[in-house]
Amino acid sequence: MQPQRATYVKKACAYITRNGSELLVFDGPGHDGLQIPKGTVEPGEEPRVAVQREAVEESGLASFERLRHIATDVWTRRRSPPKRYVRSFYHLPVHESRDHWVHTVTGTGEERGAEFEFSWVDLPTDATFALDLDDYIHSLTSPAEAATAGDVAAD
Repeated sequence: MQPQRATYVKKACAYITRNGSELLVFDGPGHDGLQIPKGTVEPGEEPRVAVQREAVEESGLASFERLRHIATDVWTRRRSPPKRYVRSFYHLPVHESRDHWVHTVTGTGEERGAEFEFSWVDLPTDATFALDLDDYIHSLTSPAEAATAGDVAAD
């Protein structure tokens, strides 16, 4: 029996923060735990473009202060048949006065039309996140983050 070949899917994940101390989250359908705006990188699309598109489609927010790449990893979504996500995480600070809102997802993906209820959690957080989406939250409050707050990092 030959081993099954893994499928790799590129994903873009947005850590959207406000005031440097709160992270935007939603409790998405079909998952246990909080989520952040994220989605599949379309063919020919760069992850840094995809993360902005996904943030707008899923949250309705459209104006970000800057974009900073945090990390890219490979995360196993499913062992059999093997499916792995190549996840690119970005930090997108935003000025937003609303504490809570519901947004109907736009775009062409399978979540189009779904309603996501957004809120903010204080950083650091011990909240439970779906899909290990909290793997790099610690970098949002690290001394390195504070030192490079005005920089836009390259991918």
